[in-house]
Parts: sequence; C-alpha cells; structure tokens
Amino acid sequence: MNDQTRAVLNKVPQVTLAFWIIKIFATTLGETGGDELSMTLNVGYAMSTVILFGIFLVTLVAQISAKKYNPILYWLVILSTTTAGTTMSDFLDRSAHLGYIGGSLLLIAILVGVLVAWRQALGSISFNHVVDPKVEAFYWVTILFSNTLGTALGDYMSDDAGLGYTGGALVIGAALAVVAALYFFTKIPRTILFWLAFVLTRPLGATLGDTLTKPISHGGLNLGTLQSSTVLAVAMVVLVALLARKPAAEKIAEH
Repeated sequence: MNDQTRAVLNKVPQVTLAFWIIKIFATTLGETGGDELSMTLNVGYAMSTVILFGIFLVTLVAQISAKKYNPILYWLVILSTTTAGTTMSDFLDRSAHLGYIGGSLLLIAILVGVLVAWRQALGSISFNHVVDPKVEAFYWVTILFSNTLGTALGDYMSDDAGLGYTGGALVIGAALAVVAALYFFTKIPRTILFWLAFVLTRPLGATLGDTLTKPISHGGLNLGTLQSSTVLAVAMVVLVALLARKPAAEKIAEH
C-alpha cells in the first residue's frame, strides 16, 4: 500500500489546532451531557453508563465499518466516548466508592495495559494513520479509557485538591501548554505527547463543563446541563461542518 492510498483510506483526521479545539468542545459536551442523563434526569451512574456505552458500541461499529474517514461519524464516536467516560468515571469514583484517586489509579492501569497490549499485538501505536480494523479497535478503546481517566482527574483537581473548577482548568491548561512546548522544542516521541494531550483535554473539558453547570455557590455559573449541552452541541456541529468543507474545497481547487 503506497502513501497516497494510505492517505485516502486513513480513518482519522489530521491532528491540527482545529482538532484540539473540537476535542475540547466534545469533552465539555460529554461532561454536561453525561451529567444531564445521570444527575439531572436522575437515571443514575450505572444505568447511564449502560445506555451510553451501548451508544458508543453502535457508533464504534459504524465507524469501523466505514470505508474512509467521515468527520461526522468520527466526532460522534469521540462524543460517545466522552459521555460514556463521564458516567463510567462517576460510577467508579462515587457508586463503587473508589474515590477520585482510586478511580484514577485504576484507569491509569487500564489505559497503560491497553497501550501495552496494542504495542505487543501490532508492533506499534499509531494515532495519525489508522487503516486496519485491528488498529482502529485499539485506537477507540484507548480513547474511551483516556476520556474516562480524564474525567476522574478533572473531578479530583476541582474537588479533592481544592482547586475549584476555574483553578482546575488553569492547572490543566498550563499542563497542556507544557505538552505543546515539548512538542515544538524536544524530540520526545509524538505518540507519547499525543496521548498525554488527549488525556489532559478531557479534564479540561470536565472542569469547563462543571463551571458552566454547577451552582454559583459551588463556583459554577448555574447555566444548566440541558442549556449548556445544547449550546455546545451547536458549536461543535458548526466546527465539524466547517472542517469537513475544507478538504472538499481543496479538492475543487486542485481541479
């Protein structure tokens, strides 16, 4: 398979600034959407996890079955991992009484285990060229647990660490800035930096989502989970649509 064919069949988008902006919107929406189902609608963490994990499996099968990259489908799977990750993390931390530290340590172990299994099974860990269904399956399982871990880390920083939602967002933003500096000024493997950034954008979304929805007395803006989720969903749809139009415009220009 030559490079041109691999580019056509690649199932994931280029990792650009636009990618990370949409990712942060998706993680924030995942936080507000997961809370809407489990807390506002009082479905509970366990049942919400079952429902949202089922949605994740449906979108995952559709994504793996697709023959080429589809931006709408790709970001639907990302969104399903962020919402499922929110309730999965809350179930482990609260319903299973592991606490934020215990839940985070368990999820770190699972995430490392998935990455090691990926490397052992396929010889490499790819994030920018995903063609083979086996690679794609590992890719999405890693993303699911990355987003779940990020939720637990965000909750720990804002609650147990006493940083509050704004303080947590600032700390995580600073950590992301460090990762960006390492990307531009060091030769650390890009795969490591990608997954670090992927994990860190999730607690950033979690703290931003809590800032929007939690009561003012708790440090939030009390905008409501439904209203916040609606605004975030519209913004995300617009961004994905704009990003999807760019490659099409480039193809027209080539002709």
